[in-house]
Amino acid sequence: MNKNSFLFSAKGIYIAAFLSLNTVMYAQKKADISTISEKTLSSILEKNRTYYTQGKVADYIPELGKMDAKAIAFSVVGKNGRVLNVGDVHKKFTMQSISKIIALMIAVNEKGEANVFDKMGYFGTDKPFNHFSNLETTGKPMNPMMNAGAILTTSLISGEGEKPFLKILDLVRYITKDQTIEYNTSVYESEKSTGHRNRGMFYLMKNNGLISGNEDQLDNYFKQCSIELTAEDLAKIGYFFANECVRFDGDAQYKNVELAKLVESQMLIAGMYEFSGEYARTVGLPSKSGVGGGITVSVPGKMGIGVFSPALDQHGNSSAGYHMILDLVKQYDLSLF
Repeated sequence: MNKNSFLFSAKGIYIAAFLSLNTVMYAQKKADISTISEKTLSSILEKNRTYYTQGKVADYIPELGKMDAKAIAFSVVGKNGRVLNVGDVHKKFTMQSISKIIALMIAVNEKGEANVFDKMGYFGTDKPFNHFSNLETTGKPMNPMMNAGAILTTSLISGEGEKPFLKILDLVRYITKDQTIEYNTSVYESEKSTGHRNRGMFYLMKNNGLISGNEDQLDNYFKQCSIELTAEDLAKIGYFFANECVRFDGDAQYKNVELAKLVESQMLIAGMYEFSGEYARTVGLPSKSGVGGGITVSVPGKMGIGVFSPALDQHGNSSAGYHMILDLVKQYDLSLF
């Protein structure tokens, strides 16, 4: 072997060794998600439990103000439907805005994406969830995750009376595999009696020709927000959209790759309201919060995460819930970015 051949050979060995070492180091850096255990979740929960003191339970809907600010739960549904739960996992709370992703799925299934988004935008926002946004200018809601767009989405679901709501309830029951899930009538009545701002959005869109029905459609929205479930149920919902609309037990009745992408993209850009941009930077996962204190998270192709803690930060998102998600994401390098 001549000198040049030797140097070339040695250089090749060096490069191969360098690449191999980097691969090993990268593999070591990425924690194995199969090692997530209830002990892992419990440790994260206890670390972040006191964040409830930095938030406030929503009381603009009187019934929500009755929630125990100290309640907290953390759930993960992973590969093969493996469920991990810690904290107040049997504590029920209302879905509130998390129901918007279920309504969006039904409306798009029935009407088609082009028809639904002809009436609203795909935009993110820097405004709170109940902002009128550009209803008075362009006449259309910015996205289906803010209240205006969500009210419109529910109105697009076919059926008279409470039929659209029952479709939403049935889909929640299907995804969670729990036929006992119901809506809280007290919360519903409380939302209906105080929901004047939502009523204003409804009639402004009706005036703009986007809605043609009556207040039954708005009642359906109030009812869907009042559906009660647990953190485990939210993890199952997160898993469903993370896995192309396939249920945690493998049931593929609703499998739809494009629909899952649509819902997850809306969760990513607008699911946490005006905090969505910063949340995408810190957590980097499709997520949807509700003022009942829940957050559902989709880790595409991998798992669903559900958290519950009713004390909300200034953006209307669970304070302790956000920090639990953030710690899990950092520990297991779950961010999309």
